[in-house]
Amino acid sequence: MAYRFTLAGNPNSGKTTLFNYLTGSNAHVGNWPGVTVERKEGRYKKSKEQINIIDLPGIYSLSPYTAEEVVARDYLSQEKPDVVINIVDATNIERNLYLTTQLLELGIPTVIALNMMDEVKGRGDEIDAASLEKQLGVPVVPITATKGHGIDQLMERAIEVSKNHEIIDKNIFENTKISDAIKEISQLLKTNGYASSVYYAVRLLENDEKINEKLNLSKSLQSSIHEIITKKEKETEEEMETLIADLRYRYIGEVTVKHVKKGRKEGELSFSDKVDKIVTNRILGIPIFFFVMYLVFQISLGPISAFITDPFVTLTSEIIPEAVQNLLINAGASDVIIGLVIDGVFAGIGSVLGFLPLVVLLFLCLSILEDIGYMARIAFVMDRVFRRFGLSGKAFVPLLMGYGCAVPAIMATRTLEDERSRRLVITLMPFMSCGARIPVYAVFVGAFFASNRVLTTFSIYALGVVIAMLSCILLNKTVFKGEAAPFIMELPSYRLPTLRGISLHTWEKARGYVIKVGTILLAMSVVIWFCQAFNFSLQLVEEPSESIFGIIGNVIAPIFTLNGFGLVKGTTQVHWQIGAALLTGLIAKEAVVSTLGILYINEGLEELTGALGIALGAHFTPLAAYSFMVFVLLYAPCFAAIATAKKELGSWKWTLFTIAYQCGAAWVISFIVYQVGHLLGIGLV
Repeated sequence: MAYRFTLAGNPNSGKTTLFNYLTGSNAHVGNWPGVTVERKEGRYKKSKEQINIIDLPGIYSLSPYTAEEVVARDYLSQEKPDVVINIVDATNIERNLYLTTQLLELGIPTVIALNMMDEVKGRGDEIDAASLEKQLGVPVVPITATKGHGIDQLMERAIEVSKNHEIIDKNIFENTKISDAIKEISQLLKTNGYASSVYYAVRLLENDEKINEKLNLSKSLQSSIHEIITKKEKETEEEMETLIADLRYRYIGEVTVKHVKKGRKEGELSFSDKVDKIVTNRILGIPIFFFVMYLVFQISLGPISAFITDPFVTLTSEIIPEAVQNLLINAGASDVIIGLVIDGVFAGIGSVLGFLPLVVLLFLCLSILEDIGYMARIAFVMDRVFRRFGLSGKAFVPLLMGYGCAVPAIMATRTLEDERSRRLVITLMPFMSCGARIPVYAVFVGAFFASNRVLTTFSIYALGVVIAMLSCILLNKTVFKGEAAPFIMELPSYRLPTLRGISLHTWEKARGYVIKVGTILLAMSVVIWFCQAFNFSLQLVEEPSESIFGIIGNVIAPIFTLNGFGLVKGTTQVHWQIGAALLTGLIAKEAVVSTLGILYINEGLEELTGALGIALGAHFTPLAAYSFMVFVLLYAPCFAAIATAKKELGSWKWTLFTIAYQCGAAWVISFIVYQVGHLLGIGLV
């Protein structure tokens, strides 16, 4: 028999850490049916029985205000898992127990995991888990997910609960102002043949439209329930939703007074509070953020990165291809096969795979910042800036995710409450340079700005932020008029990152990069080689400019003559390779490097040792190279991101608008960069 254990808890409560520990990060990742909110599902690795672990999105309550809350509530109420494991951040137990009180009304076997107990002890606090368990009526197990403490005991209790079917239907509203109303509604539901529970009664008292729709209540029953609500609101002189929330917090207050002892004196600042006085300071917050990001680029793109990356590039771009070429020649392979493997596959994916160490270092740094808790502070700090441009700091969270990959970042816009903000952030998303663009910057920066690698790359990323903010101003005054939504965010405590945690995060990103290179880019490299070797009549060509890509590139390239990279350096010859590369970049941004590697090396430049950087140096000026990087930074994302944007926007009109705006902004800004640089005489040689 297969069991389903569901993890539910607040954001930053340690759900992901626990999930990774239980499943070994051997998870299936997809979307919940009907909505693009990410779901994770994996199998508990330590049990002989089949126990599937489902990780719900982080939520603060079961009230349907966000897509995550809708997904969580629908799954719990409709799918009825065998056990709900409610992860509670024990350092902020009062806030986390709000969701707990709602989960206990669902009638699903529940186990509470009091997480971060090491920090509780470090603060001098005490939580009596045994007495808390007696009051709540469900197992309460202290754990520290980052260290693996208490997790085996947690799963033992969960398995025991699932087998005993320990279902509860807890009513924390007994002997309160609304207890009689809950009984009346429950009786009405039962009398009329509907499912009756505390959960449904409380939801209906809150005028929850989605529960009304789900139960498909008759008009007469809806009218009776409305009369009960109206009568109770007149009697208490309070709105029912506000009253219910207040009663929940009163109950939580009574629970914590009995079972939680605070070690810190009232008004005494914690370590996190002291640090936040500096890093979230109104004046120092933003300079500190830019300094931290500069350090990240210094580590991932500076001497440390070069020390690791350069030998790896040599291995993937020269040593291995040469060995394979000799092997093919000795085996008597035809010129076409040798060309396909060496000039197609290795010239394409070798130039991208060589930058794997750089990608790993960048994501390693970002994973450390995330685990420490600094990323949440950035969103808080940026709220003051974003609000001036018509967005809340909450919008910075998906934008920040865009530095990894635009697809999950676009999905994350579901956390934004209003449609206006979602559309605006999706439009701005490509300006946050995703990891797929890193090989492009690495190649061009290495070829033209080797002495200023870090500063040049940092300027590209910073330009993306600047253009996003300027776009905010423009779009807010024209297409997306409106006010920014309120921003409320709970800042997690600072924590030392664990080796296991950052290793898993970095491994997932690196694995995704390698899989992409080994699948999409491998297939594209074969297609690119074919398109540069054959014409539309499927005949081999001697001149690549006469090939399929050559013809297409010759049509596209003239568009960029005013941007500096439409014409070959010092000539009137059209830069057709650039047109072809930018086109393949719409499939995957790494493909820009793969395409250039294949096209330039096969354009008779193999005598230049086959190094793509040297080949580019023969065709570009430094200014044209920088202009090209600016265009790659800003133009439309890959097809996967465009498809995700279409699903989120729900309209081809808005999708095409975002693509047009992104490509238009890319052309205009790169044009300005080149023309201003040309007038000032910068980077012309």
